[in-house]
Amino acid sequence: MAAAKRNAHSRPRANRVRMDRTKQRRGHSTRARKIDPIPESYQPLRRACATLNDKLFGGELPPCLITLQRKKRALGFFAGRRFRSADGTTITDEIALNPASFAQRGAKKVLSTLAHELAHQWQHHYGKPSRTGYHNAEWAAKMLQIGLVPSDTGRPGGNSTGQRMTHYIRPGGLFDLAADKLIAKGFALAYVERATKAERKVALKKRQSKTRYRCPRCQQNAWAKPAANLVCGDCHERLVP
Repeated sequence: MAAAKRNAHSRPRANRVRMDRTKQRRGHSTRARKIDPIPESYQPLRRACATLNDKLFGGELPPCLITLQRKKRALGFFAGRRFRSADGTTITDEIALNPASFAQRGAKKVLSTLAHELAHQWQHHYGKPSRTGYHNAEWAAKMLQIGLVPSDTGRPGGNSTGQRMTHYIRPGGLFDLAADKLIAKGFALAYVERATKAERKVALKKRQSKTRYRCPRCQQNAWAKPAANLVCGDCHERLVP
């Protein structure tokens, strides 16, 4: 009987000791992880830029400043000779990536945007760029060489040159192989933008309500709901999404 009472009294104390140890371990693990978003965000991009320069451009591109910037309707942009050092001795280019698209697009597509802008940097230093923002045939040829297919729609069949351009990845191309190796070695987007449930619902509704259609003959574009049946007034061809 006495032993049973001693055991009953000792159980609460033992439980408290276990809880205290658990709290200590949790507190220690929280303190042990030092969070610093700046190097965690930029260092992987810096390494990726150096790797893509080496694998796709033979290492001939000069180092440039990588920034994260929001720009409406742009996944990224290149600006040649945008910055100078504090002492005025060094001029550097800038490649900006739009972090608002990171969560939706994922690591490989973000890397493809980085390679897209590196192609602009290559043309800035070794080619003949056209007017600001225009993607010419020389740039398009370089994109094909590194394994990205220029397309104003982001899909096969789109225009390969123009003012507003994107691309898609050629399976088995130089970029495809280089990006897969980077990701296999641990490349990841350290931080992606959060979205509330209400914002996700609005974005989904917007995507579902508007689709771009194109005439296969004259390339005229139109926007309508996904189930729309559109015909080009000039060519009398059915528009395809």
